[in-house]
This record gives sequence, C-alpha cells and structure tokens, in this order.
Amino acid sequence: MKPTIVLVGRPNVGKSTLFNRLTRTRDALVADQPGLTRDRHYGIGREGGYDYLVVDTAGFDPAAKDGIMHEMARQAEQAIVEADVLFFLVDGRAGCTPHDEEIATHLRRAGRPVHLVVNKSEGRERALVAADFHRLGFGEPLAISAAHGDGVKALVELALSPVAADDTGKAEDEAAGPRVAIVGRPNVGKSTLVNALLGEERVIAFDQPGTTRDAIAIAFERDGRHYTLIDTAGLRRRGKVFETVEKFSVIKTLQAIHEANVIILVLDAAQDISEQDARIAGFVVETGRALVVAINKWDAVDDYRRARLKEEMARKLGFLSFARQHQISALNAKGIGALLGSVDAAYAAAMVKLATPKLTRALQMAVARQAPPRAGVVRPKLRYAHQGGMNPPVIVIHGNSLDSVPDAYVRYLERTFMEAFKLQGTPLSIQFRTAHNPYADKS
Repeated sequence: MKPTIVLVGRPNVGKSTLFNRLTRTRDALVADQPGLTRDRHYGIGREGGYDYLVVDTAGFDPAAKDGIMHEMARQAEQAIVEADVLFFLVDGRAGCTPHDEEIATHLRRAGRPVHLVVNKSEGRERALVAADFHRLGFGEPLAISAAHGDGVKALVELALSPVAADDTGKAEDEAAGPRVAIVGRPNVGKSTLVNALLGEERVIAFDQPGTTRDAIAIAFERDGRHYTLIDTAGLRRRGKVFETVEKFSVIKTLQAIHEANVIILVLDAAQDISEQDARIAGFVVETGRALVVAINKWDAVDDYRRARLKEEMARKLGFLSFARQHQISALNAKGIGALLGSVDAAYAAAMVKLATPKLTRALQMAVARQAPPRAGVVRPKLRYAHQGGMNPPVIVIHGNSLDSVPDAYVRYLERTFMEAFKLQGTPLSIQFRTAHNPYADKS
C-alpha cells in the first residue's frame, strides 16, 4: 500500500497549492479566497523519491458544530483517520494564530505523525519565519514555499523515509476502470449519489446549491470492477455565474466531461426539465461521451408528476434516446445497482471494437434497404466501412460523391449501426471519405 500524506490546516494557508505541487498537476482549485476547498481531494504524489497518495482537505475548524463548516470539518477529520503522515500547514506571513493552536490540540489526539509546515516563507529567513511556531509542540517547523517549490522535495523525503522505506520504487498499477463523471444542475443530488455509490459520506451533500466547487475524482471498486467517480460542481446558466471561483468550477466540470468515459446526467424529478438540463445534455452529446440518465428523487413525487416528467423527457430531451434512463433515490440508495449496470453497458459500447467485414455488411444491408437519395444526376455510392476510433465509436465510410449525403440519411445510418451492433448508451460518429476521381481534371 502506498503511504498517504494528508494536508491539514486552517483556511487559506496554501494546502491546495502544496497539493498541486506534490502531484505536479493543477487538479485542485487555487485562489486567494478562504474556504475554496470543501471535500477531500486525492492525488498521486510525484514530488520526491517515493510513491504515495496526497489528500487535500478543507480549511479545518474543529469547533464547527453545524452548517457547511461542520461538514467540511467532518471531511477533514475522516482524512486524518486515513493518514499515515500529516502535514500541518501554517502561514508564515500571518504567524501563529489561536486557530492554529486549536488545530494543533486536535491533531495531537489523532495519534498520527505530524510535520509542522510553515508555508509562504519565500524571500525571508527560514529560521525567523519558523521561530513563532515552536510553541505548537511539533518539533522543528519546516519552512517551505508551496508556490515556488522551495523545500518541498526535502519535506517529502524527511516525512516518508521512515514510512515508505519498504515501498521505494514500487508503483501500484491498479486498473482504474471507466471514469464516470456525475453532472447536472446545482442541488439535484449529485454528491448524494456519489455517497450512495460509495456507501459512505465521501463528499459533502448539503441542502445548498453550489456546495461542490471542485471536480473530485474518487477511485472505488464494486462487485470486482474498478471505477473512478468524478463529482462535479452544478452547472448554472451562464448569466447566473458571477464569482470567479464559480467560473473555475464550471471549467473544471467541462474538463471532467471531456476526460470521462461515461457521464451520469442527474435530473431532479421534483422539478421541470429546464433549458439548462437540455444544454448540459447537448454538451455531453457534442463531446461524444457515453451517457446514462438518472432521474433522482423519484420516490418523492406522485404518479401525476411522474407521468408529466416522462412527457417532458420525450419532448425536451428526445435526442438522448440512445441513453438508458433510471428512476432512482440517491438519498435512500434505491436503483443504484441497475444504474451501475447501465454505466458498464455504456462503457462497453463506447469502447467496442468493430470488425471491418461486419461493418461493411451492415452498410450494404442499410443501402439495400434504403439507398441514399440522388444529388442532381449523381447518386452517392457507399462502398465499405471500417472503425476509425472509440469513445465514441467512429465509423469511416468510403465511396464516391459522399459530400452529397444528406443529414437525414446520416442519421438513418447511425440508427442502423447502433441497432446492428447493439450500441446502447453511446453516441456514434460517422465520417465519409470520398475516393479521388482520376478523370476529374481531364477534359
């Protein structure tokens, strides 16, 4: 097992900046604003000579008793339990604060190795910066600059040399499985669904829109299959996105959609299908990702509302006919097993390998059943097909005068291929390659 480093500290001391430095990524949102991180954020450590995990946590307030701050504190406490080593970050510019002392008291009770890390020490004498923090009682404070990387490598080597001596150079190459991004409008139950799939309160599920700000990737295993779940921030209409942090959250969500293999679009059964739901679904289709639709809070609505919702789905989201729909209750974990079954089927369809002879036979049968319409005196000739890509499946058709194939016939071919190869849950892309006419330039 890889050792786990957990970053703890009060808000705005640079935990997410250090997380990005240790993982050599930009996965954690960073801004000069306290309380930006809310959930536990895991990453693979790449700084230093060891294999390890890094966990970024929210600004820790052990005294929080209710509200979002209490939920953030619970996430941090759970991460502390999982830690092999704790990096207790403090702000070298602000000096030692009563909040730091309160966290120090809490960490001493945790029984984990703690390294006191004095961040933001760039341009200053390290001994002077660290002097104020000796009273916290964690030995010699280690002054670093997470933003510039000063002292970070030495910190990792000092912390992990006793913990990871037996694991040096041993990388765990576990199958991550499909990447599944859970998207939708704010407050439709995305984080609750993540927790239901995992069987634990892994991310904060709070009755407040905008609770999730970052895209949180979580690896888990169910029935012997590996997955990576990505909980994303709710996507609001562009005109309602004002804060810079929220704009970055939207970017992170769109990136998560691009990087995922399968998307679970979560809808709220208690609300009408909105224009924003259709926009999100349209963006997923444009990216070509496999899709499963989860209608959440199904147990909270009556039969009339259910019938009306089905009519709205057919009218406003009819272009998602390729995707399976599930009525679920994330809060009560109902319908979760069938939902994952559809995720598996959609992933298999998105990554399918299609043999050229079978594709060509399906193409010939489609043309025999309905030939493409003429364009003037010329009728397009579709000769053979082969696969040109996966996720989504791409079928390349070769022939003559294919520039004249109308969109309606392209849709007919898409339906034919999807039915022939049972590609449930994924869109399909068709590309045409017109053969060069050797007599075109001759009079």
